[in-house]
Amino acid sequence: MRAPVEPAIDLSPRTADEVRTTTCYMCACRCGIKVWLRDGQIRYIQGNPEHPVNRGVLCAKGSAGIMQHYSPARLDKPLLRVGERGSGEFREIEWDEALDIASSWLAPIRARNPDELAFFTGRDQSQALTGWWAQQFGTVNYAAHGGFCSVNMAAGGLYTLGGSFWEFGEPDWEHTRYLMMWGVAEDHDSNPIKLGLGQLKGRGAKIVAVNPVRSGYGAIADEWIGIRPGTDGLFAFALAHELLKADRIDLDYLVRYTNAHWLVVRNPGGPDDGLFARNGDGDALCWDRQAGTEANANDIGVSPAVVGEFVLADGRRAVPVFHLVAERYLDPQYSPDAVSERCGIPADTIRRIARELAEAAFDHAIELPIAWTDAWGREHATMRGRPVAMHAMRGISAHSNGFHTCRALHLLQLLLGAVDTPGSFRYQPPFPKPIPPPNRPGKRRQDNGVLDAAPLGFVHSPEDLVVDANGQPRRIDHAFSWEYPLSAHGMMHTVIRNAWAGDPYKIDTLMMFMANMSWNSAMNTAQTMQWLTDKDEAGEYRIPRIIYADAYASEMVAYADLVLPDTTYLERFDAISLLDRPISDADGAADAIRHPVLDAAEQSPGRDVRGFQSVLIDLGARIGLPGLVNEDGSAKYRDYADYITRHERAPGVGLLAGWRGADGELEAKGPPNPDQLQRYIDNGGFWRSEVPEDARYFKMANRGYLDWAQRMGFLGHAEPIVLQLYSETLQKFRLAAQGHGPSQPPDQHRERVATYFDPLPIWFEPFEGAQTSRDAFPLSAVTQRPMFMYHAWGSQNAWLRQIAARNWMYMHPETGARYGIGDEDWIDVTSHNGTITVQAKFAANVQPDTVWTWNAIGKRRGAWRLGKDAPEGRQGFLLNHLISDITPRGDYANADPVTGQAAWFDLRVRITKAADTGVSTSEPQFAPLELGQADDKPLRYGAQFRRNRSE
Repeated sequence: MRAPVEPAIDLSPRTADEVRTTTCYMCACRCGIKVWLRDGQIRYIQGNPEHPVNRGVLCAKGSAGIMQHYSPARLDKPLLRVGERGSGEFREIEWDEALDIASSWLAPIRARNPDELAFFTGRDQSQALTGWWAQQFGTVNYAAHGGFCSVNMAAGGLYTLGGSFWEFGEPDWEHTRYLMMWGVAEDHDSNPIKLGLGQLKGRGAKIVAVNPVRSGYGAIADEWIGIRPGTDGLFAFALAHELLKADRIDLDYLVRYTNAHWLVVRNPGGPDDGLFARNGDGDALCWDRQAGTEANANDIGVSPAVVGEFVLADGRRAVPVFHLVAERYLDPQYSPDAVSERCGIPADTIRRIARELAEAAFDHAIELPIAWTDAWGREHATMRGRPVAMHAMRGISAHSNGFHTCRALHLLQLLLGAVDTPGSFRYQPPFPKPIPPPNRPGKRRQDNGVLDAAPLGFVHSPEDLVVDANGQPRRIDHAFSWEYPLSAHGMMHTVIRNAWAGDPYKIDTLMMFMANMSWNSAMNTAQTMQWLTDKDEAGEYRIPRIIYADAYASEMVAYADLVLPDTTYLERFDAISLLDRPISDADGAADAIRHPVLDAAEQSPGRDVRGFQSVLIDLGARIGLPGLVNEDGSAKYRDYADYITRHERAPGVGLLAGWRGADGELEAKGPPNPDQLQRYIDNGGFWRSEVPEDARYFKMANRGYLDWAQRMGFLGHAEPIVLQLYSETLQKFRLAAQGHGPSQPPDQHRERVATYFDPLPIWFEPFEGAQTSRDAFPLSAVTQRPMFMYHAWGSQNAWLRQIAARNWMYMHPETGARYGIGDEDWIDVTSHNGTITVQAKFAANVQPDTVWTWNAIGKRRGAWRLGKDAPEGRQGFLLNHLISDITPRGDYANADPVTGQAAWFDLRVRITKAADTGVSTSEPQFAPLELGQADDKPLRYGAQFRRNRSE
């Protein structure tokens, strides 16, 4: 009998020629990756197990980075518009011509009035460069993505704790017993969160998800609180009410680490009302119960009162901060019964959650056998902690009341003594910072035209606002004005309307990078497209020139006059800097780089792209910006890699903290090292420095940490950081609105400032709900980022598209029944701003008074070089078409009145069955863009590797 023929099997296949390590850019995690290359192409991408962020874990987005690099949407050459703006008609040009054109536009602006340039960037992760470049140019009109995304989170935290949620703090995954996640979406920081949640599940800790929608992390939570959008602050106040009523608070923590005992002057109508009582040296005062007199609140030998009214030596009356806290939040309006219906949470559930928080914090306090010394020299044998942690994200931030909601969560944490203790929320270096951080926004130009500080910063008092002599905005986005005083990230979402309207003045050039402002980063999408193309009486565009840089043919490309093609993230250098958005964790400071693992010039015939950061440096040198040219006028830096290596923000402080000094023997501070980038590459693309063990908790008042942070350059001085239950900064604005001080708001803003600049957290109905009829628009509508995509970037990715190539309007079956809608019916969704027609889908994972969808799946046909019948363009849709960029009343931007944060989670809608039952395409639809299309042939990536092997 003849033996069977065995197939030829290669038992030792050659998977790759080489492996290179770098940093992923498929979301904001910034995970370490290993890119396996074969025959000059990517074979596959895996997580780097040595990397501190993800420790080898990689999500679908990261693995699909292959198809992000090989996307048919990649731009190949600089483009100059030849047709009408918005038509997508361009001619390809060479880089010399593109840079000459850009320079010829920018140089006269710099000489004439730098503020005529508005420079706004999206998710670029290089603000340490772009903000500095704007400062050198001299324009106040610079901002980044945060004002559209998370400035409420950042400002709420930095003005309260000196740190914040999001990517700058984390739960104590190792020790917490009880985690509350508030509005946490799955697209951000996902791998570290997944790793942490796995630890908690393995230890039996309880996880509570507070979110109108149960998806991702909420799906594995032990309890889901389906809250009504915009009411998180009320829920937090009800929990605080219960804790105060039961006296389940950590008074010792409050007095040691917060301003709970600081005395607040009570002088209604006076210029000092609500300010802290201070001594002649400016130190805050408290009332010493034993001595029966006022004392320095920072002294450790006093027994401070936390309630009561006291008469100061100068005759003024004052009460401790905690007195005001108890007075406000013990009010019956914040009881569980009072807030239950508004939040959509049973009162008994609120009471139970409060009991569970208290039980975890106080009945299961943990103690680590780690000796440490506090900032006042007191030695402690152990570190005692409250094992209750909280984490929050965009779901609570993107509301007009989001700033105060973020502060409400911090109030709750502080009452429990659960900030940077074992088991609680933990700071990640370089945080915490002084409160508020010392850097104020730049507003004056020096003799050489450079701004006196970076355009973005933190306002300390009304005198720091960027306004003219009449109190009117000086910035095109109105950030740092009386309308939105604490807008620390700027207001990207207002720039196009204001530039179109010439409010407060006309600009010459709008330059943007990775900001898809004509589509999913726009509020009021259709009108935004009109503003970009609108012309004046003379037939000239109202926004005269638009320069846009991106790696892909997004919807925004069509509206540019000059397109500068960026590289993919695998073809360039990037610095994930401690000056910007580092990759630290609570136990160590860390930063990282990206570096070219592929040569852009070799990726496809005729493709000629450059990293935008290098282009920006080139442009700065061409127009002679200080700091970018030598004394003889020659370019100071060869490209971005050279800038990363040699640039010093201050003596010894550069973009990267690792391997500084001539021989690379220094960290954090030291002279430039010409071999620094290679040292990063050799180490897997990252650097990390451990926080000393005795400095890992109580960072705001831990002598070991404060001294270490000062040596590392994170802090200018090693003084303790007092956490702020009560914000004197906010009270200064309220006093200005009441007619006190040298800088006061124009009359039309006085009531607004006085109302919303309350020094204690408040709750108010989000503006859209307050200014529209609940009968007319009875439902909330929210748009979430899916775990498998990030902003708009993933929807042209061939592999990620297989997970979802279209979206639906999800609603609870009870909601469908209430409005006569069936599963998969086509429906009209109407807001005060417009109507969209979309397809409904029943899902029980949503609060019944809320409808929701995935964001950024819907595409404009012709964009991203998708096929002409791609589901993203026909069935996919955006809620952005329904969201107005101004309030229903039309008086202010649709934004938080304190920070200017875009309030796109405030959307209110009604739903009805679509009149045309034969509809099969979402509306609105816009004319397809002529930006090229993908090949319709099936994609079989990897087949060539098999052919090469067989050959």
